[in-house]
Amino acid sequence: MKNTCLAIAAVLGMTVLEMAATSPALAEPEQPNVLFLIADDLNTSLSGFGHPQCKTPNLDRLADRGVKFENMHCQYPVCGASRASIMSGLYPYSNLTLGNAGTLRGSMPNVVTLSQTFRKRGYYAGRVSKIYHMGIPNEIIAGTAERDDPFSWDEAINIKAPEHHAPGESTNWSPKDKGSQSFTGVVASTGDHDHADGMAADRAIEILDRVKDKPFFLAVGFVRPHVPLVAPEQYFDRYDRSAMEAPRVPEKDLDDVPGIIRGYKANSTTYGVTPELHKGLLQAYYASVSYMDAQVGLVLDALEKHGLRDNTIVVFTSDHGYLLGHHHKFQKQHLFEEATRVPFIISVPWLEDQHGRGTSKITELVDLYPTLAELAGVPAPETLQGTSLKPLLLDVESPAWTKDHAFTISRSGGESLRTDDWRFTQWGFGDDGMELYDLKNDPGEFTNQAQNPEYADVLQSMQTRLLAKRDAAGFSTNRAAIVGKGKKKNKK
Repeated sequence: MKNTCLAIAAVLGMTVLEMAATSPALAEPEQPNVLFLIADDLNTSLSGFGHPQCKTPNLDRLADRGVKFENMHCQYPVCGASRASIMSGLYPYSNLTLGNAGTLRGSMPNVVTLSQTFRKRGYYAGRVSKIYHMGIPNEIIAGTAERDDPFSWDEAINIKAPEHHAPGESTNWSPKDKGSQSFTGVVASTGDHDHADGMAADRAIEILDRVKDKPFFLAVGFVRPHVPLVAPEQYFDRYDRSAMEAPRVPEKDLDDVPGIIRGYKANSTTYGVTPELHKGLLQAYYASVSYMDAQVGLVLDALEKHGLRDNTIVVFTSDHGYLLGHHHKFQKQHLFEEATRVPFIISVPWLEDQHGRGTSKITELVDLYPTLAELAGVPAPETLQGTSLKPLLLDVESPAWTKDHAFTISRSGGESLRTDDWRFTQWGFGDDGMELYDLKNDPGEFTNQAQNPEYADVLQSMQTRLLAKRDAAGFSTNRAAIVGKGKKKNKK
């Protein structure tokens, strides 16, 4: 494309900048399409988000035609609760989906979900693979989606794939963990379309071909890099196992965190990953990410093929972050930065002034629902608790963006408030210990200052802010149900 522009500009005797300045801006469509792409258990290990090793060229090109949200945080770092929050536009304390058990509609029978809002306005609404919670790998193997919401879709397509039973070389990189969530990697001897994400891309492309002439909201769930870390051999070959770099963590990093979470999903107690095994684990994780990225590329190519790029809003994100040895821990349900922060990209073709830029403003996944509703001119429920991101799509430094914190909760009554300067976390609704991190001086969140008298005023201020935020997020209204669930989890 760049070479074509240069050639045309040369013929016309214009510079590329002059040519761009005279090109008409894309008109905003009356009913823009929405393509919602969501990965599973993906942290910010993307080359476009500054990761030095993981390669994601297709997501990088999406970022070039959109805006990167580099300080985006989930509301609950586990699949079911985070996805319910995204699809309802509500914090978990309001929709009462506090973990992976149950369903969003089971907690809120009259909820109007994100895709349902579009469906009510005449859009085709389709789902491919995992959007609401699914048990991975078991439900991919079975081809089911037992906790889906049928009111959200005109069409729902499940994917059936072999997962860790795929032919190829299989290794468990976490020898202490023998369960379904172990770090099992499979260097698959079969091709892209023999596995879950390739199948999901194929079905999404088929749908685009069928619905290209009507407004659509198409949600496509990619299950990688959720374990098992299955990818065809070519994606493993992109990474030199011996060169993989594990996170650098102080040896006694966990000594100053509350006891209730010190050993939870810690390497020493749960995984047993040695330095050598860690390299293999990272290679498998990055290979899974690159495999997923390639399937995203196929879907983006299909948009181009059908002439849908200019009138389709594309969103890519993950349901939550993921620890890969950070803080001597693995996986999710933590309240450190690596677990709460997610990669997030929105491409709105007719809002092109900020394309290729990123914003460091604090944002939350709960903001997606009102954003898409505003961009498409679709009336949304007045009860939504997020804030439209449109000001940041118009100006990544917009002074109109006033949100200055992200609120995330987790198991065992864990609650965290993240601002530009601080992260404050409390456990057991404040009864089981606290954490305070000075992000300006300690961006890695290695030194808990909660017991440091020099930070007493900050601690009190942050706790006051957190308590006010949690009530605004629904805690005071639903206190009995929330604390009851929290106490049950504490007993486990």
